[in-house]
Amino acid sequence: MSKLRTAVIGLGIAAVAAGGYYTWRSGKTDAADKTARTTGAENRPISVTTALAQRRDYPVRLSANGIVTALNTVDIRSQITSTVARVYIKEGQFVRAGELLFTLDSRPDEVNLAKAQAQLDKDQASLTDLQRQLARSKDLFDKKFVAQSVLDASQTQVDAQAAVIASDRAAINAARVALSYNRIVAPAAGRTGVISVYPGSLVQANTTATPLVTITQMDPIAISFPLPQRNLQDALESMQQSGNAVAAQLPDRPEQFKGRMQFVDNVVDAASGTVKAKAVFDNKGLKLWPGAYANVDLSVRTLKDAIVIPMEAMVVSPKGSIVYIVDADGKAALRPVTLLNAAGAEAVVQGIEAGAKVIVDGKQNLRPGSVIRERNVDSKSADKKSDSAPGLAGAANKPASQPNPATVAASAASAS
Repeated sequence: MSKLRTAVIGLGIAAVAAGGYYTWRSGKTDAADKTARTTGAENRPISVTTALAQRRDYPVRLSANGIVTALNTVDIRSQITSTVARVYIKEGQFVRAGELLFTLDSRPDEVNLAKAQAQLDKDQASLTDLQRQLARSKDLFDKKFVAQSVLDASQTQVDAQAAVIASDRAAINAARVALSYNRIVAPAAGRTGVISVYPGSLVQANTTATPLVTITQMDPIAISFPLPQRNLQDALESMQQSGNAVAAQLPDRPEQFKGRMQFVDNVVDAASGTVKAKAVFDNKGLKLWPGAYANVDLSVRTLKDAIVIPMEAMVVSPKGSIVYIVDADGKAALRPVTLLNAAGAEAVVQGIEAGAKVIVDGKQNLRPGSVIRERNVDSKSADKKSDSAPGLAGAANKPASQPNPATVAASAASAS
């Protein structure tokens, strides 16, 4: 009985040992296969496009949305109440400064001027008579026929009448000014807008009334746009330089207009954190129209010897901005960089040297140390198609006659 028990126990121990060996052997084989697959994937070259980091002077540019505004806009209104006698201009006409626009009914003012002139003539005649009386009084006073008081009274009358004459002359000047209001001339050169009156229309001296016409200066013309507060000092410094060029473009036209900064406001808008700025453009072709929207691009400063790379090469990570470069061994290397400025498709960074190959496309599959296969720009679209099917692309790129050394090693270990 004891011999049978001993045999049963021995068989059980042998079965457990065999099962443990089988399990260990299977796990080792699976780990070797997994390691071989991982090593093969890591050693597979990753197709990428690269660009060289350039060292050059980089102009820092700002883009903003602006509105075309006239440098000078005048609302023409009447300074007196009268009726329109004649209109000398047409809508949309270009006028010069001082050119006659309207004439009003001037008959009442002509009558007032004539009345003031007649009053002057009357008072002038009275002054002449008083001067003759003063001369007789002096002669009688010299002969001791009249007292000093009589002479003084005559002199006072002459002085008073001279003051009346001065008042009459002032009244005449006032009448002439009122008469001149009947001729409405252009205070500045520009293009006329809608004419709101016609011959016979009644106009009133009212600042809130509809203007007779509006004259807008078209050349040169300005574009107003908001400037961020952080770029205020740069804009002020650029205004002191001769090359403070500003470019503008209408949304629906490819043509660019060149101008210069003219004005920066003296207060920052607390609500938006911006300050109003204005640039002036030549507009001889009348392509910029007041009230139109325009995209403004201006250079505020220049970064000397800056490292410029494509913006697509930038990668934002939890630790900051990074780029992948191709090292001397043809493998991917990670470099942390500091973004100094970015505009459009270019970025100015600090942390890499000029001439370094930065990886632009294909970086989503990279790890530090990955093997790189560079492709040119022409084959970028074709490589994107192959990357969309990584299994087929990997099978096509991997030669069938050369098995993976890691796989061979794993198979050898399994066979042993």
